[in-house]
Amino acid sequence: MNNTTTLSELLSRHRHAFAPVLDADLNTDAVCTLDFSAANQLLQQTDLQDTNAFNAAVNEMLRQQKASIGVGGYLEDRFIYRRSRHFDVQAESRNLHLGVDVWLPAGTAVYAPLDATLHSFKDNDNFGDYGPTIILQHELEGVTFYTLYGHLSRTSLHNLQAGQSFAKGQKIAEVGPYPENGHWPPHLHFQIIADMGDKYGDFPGVATTAERSKYELLCPNPNLILQCNCLMAPR
Repeated sequence: MNNTTTLSELLSRHRHAFAPVLDADLNTDAVCTLDFSAANQLLQQTDLQDTNAFNAAVNEMLRQQKASIGVGGYLEDRFIYRRSRHFDVQAESRNLHLGVDVWLPAGTAVYAPLDATLHSFKDNDNFGDYGPTIILQHELEGVTFYTLYGHLSRTSLHNLQAGQSFAKGQKIAEVGPYPENGHWPPHLHFQIIADMGDKYGDFPGVATTAERSKYELLCPNPNLILQCNCLMAPR
């Protein structure tokens, strides 16, 4: 499918069809948005290469808003990827986030939002990468699309097989702890992808500013499925 505006419209039409992606209610007073842009002075003062310090900063951001779950990040211009050489692209670093992050405890269950088959999975084991990753393939009205789940536990990849079926609402994984989740404070990176191309077990979750128009079309707003009230209305 090459018209992802149509995919966005399709997902909007089916907004009542999705099961929760996480074993957590994203529409309570315990949920807040978190800022990972250069404007966040706390993160500017944090050694982001030290995952313990990074995790403490995330917990402080939640504490300041009296929340236990943080959400956000779609198309956010982030400076935090400078912590890892994995995001360097020649002279320009990748900084534009293509998914929604949900910052919550490791061990939280992750579910399939729709009936799915397992497209691919991989442990992207680089500092600052996805860590254990699962990509599901879905179909609505004859349209195929994909959802990506990053920063999982390593045990989430045990006994998986490409083509494996998952029912809507079935547990597929758990949010992973660091360092096995790619050396991040615990969170789920959730992303919608219109076309995987030739990629398996991995897909860009961060792009350069110059690539924005390309990836904004290829990766619609994940809140079309998550439907978290704290986030901006789906694009």
